[in-house]
Amino acid sequence: MNAMEVMVVVVMVLMISASGERRIAAPIEYSAISCRGHTASILEFGGVGDGKTLNTAAFQRAVKELSKYASDGGAQLFVPAGKWLTGSFNLTSHFTLYLHKDAILLASQDIKSWGVVDPLPSYGHGRDTAGGRYISLIFGTNLTDVVITGENGTIDGQGGVWWQQFHKKKLKYTRPYLIEIMHSHKIQISNLTFLNSPSWNLHPVYSSDVIIKGITILAPVTSPNTDGINPDSCTNTRIEDAYIVSGDDCIAVKSGWDEYGIKYSMPTKQLIIRRLTCISPYSAAIALGSEMSGGIEDVRAEDITAINTESGVRIKTAVGRGGYVRDVYVKGMSLHTMKWVFWMTGNYGSHADSHYDPNALPEIKGINYRDVVAKNVTMAARLEGISGDPFTGICMSNVTIGMAKKAKKYPWMCSEIKGVTSRVVPQPCSLLPDKGQDKQVTCDFPMDTLPIDDLKLQKCSYVENYL
Repeated sequence: MNAMEVMVVVVMVLMISASGERRIAAPIEYSAISCRGHTASILEFGGVGDGKTLNTAAFQRAVKELSKYASDGGAQLFVPAGKWLTGSFNLTSHFTLYLHKDAILLASQDIKSWGVVDPLPSYGHGRDTAGGRYISLIFGTNLTDVVITGENGTIDGQGGVWWQQFHKKKLKYTRPYLIEIMHSHKIQISNLTFLNSPSWNLHPVYSSDVIIKGITILAPVTSPNTDGINPDSCTNTRIEDAYIVSGDDCIAVKSGWDEYGIKYSMPTKQLIIRRLTCISPYSAAIALGSEMSGGIEDVRAEDITAINTESGVRIKTAVGRGGYVRDVYVKGMSLHTMKWVFWMTGNYGSHADSHYDPNALPEIKGINYRDVVAKNVTMAARLEGISGDPFTGICMSNVTIGMAKKAKKYPWMCSEIKGVTSRVVPQPCSLLPDKGQDKQVTCDFPMDTLPIDDLKLQKCSYVENYL
């Protein structure tokens, strides 16, 4: 069906089918980086949304057929209300996957049916095991112009069986993610809910011009490695309006692991994070690393809310990582019930293998925090650089930390760091001297815009016909 034939401005029209049945044609509107010239439903490819029938082949057929329209306005696959059990399927370029508000994609729990792909070249190994990786539920590589969106439809990883096998050390390969897009350009993931991922939820890697917007991610806070969003060796990425409850970091910024990441040498840079709400009692709202060997730079985070979360923004690295984390800007954090507000770790460990270079030292430089309010905090900061390789250029300004009744006696723990503070309460450690009333400073936050903010979304519309 051509999009020009289905675009409708009216709120609701009545249609009479050939059999005389009354059908309602309801217009659906959404915002996307691209609108499509053609649309089809998974029903047209044999999909059955009963929660029991396996729809892997239906999704694979649909994507293959709709890929024919890539050069003719692109195509959209509509998933209507229902429970759609499926294994992994790949996406194609100039393509939109759209989930109805009552559509639930259920990931197959048959571990044996999941395909296996090679480890990422910048990691050298899987994260759970030394071998390959189970392919992600929704996967794509070498793509252009891909949208995964909906009316807050749901993608449920049904991760319980994976978590059990992981804890029992019975998995041969690294657990799958819900979405992984590799080596791709112009990607949008928006207006969806993600539940119970086997491991990481969203993993854009080796990609550029990525927008992740208006999503909810939920997993038990004790679930293993259920990171929310992990931009990895990506350029020009915008993450905004996310609500995440997770068993690991809500957002983890990455760029490769030890000697493999150093060799691959693809940084994550030009990253915007806005309006994040995070609950993660055992991890960070935003983590930089620990796999940061390709480098991380120009990260801009603002309007961050964390509740009952281990730390606000954490930097994780170690001897052997190499790479760098620099030019990080954080503005406007509201934190409640935290173990640490600021945490930097230079002894994280967790190496890919024993072949890492002990002389590969990371550079941590130019880390800026301003306008932070935190309440019920156990410890203000734990900042641990590396002997002979201090973390430098740390700036904190306009920070008020309310300590918990059972807070640590000494709120600041600092070693091998250098920086300045201004208007920070409680008084920081001596390695972060206060500039004083006469020389107050405001830590940097760039005023210029990044290219990803110039990537505007279009208003798209089509008609869904249903009884």
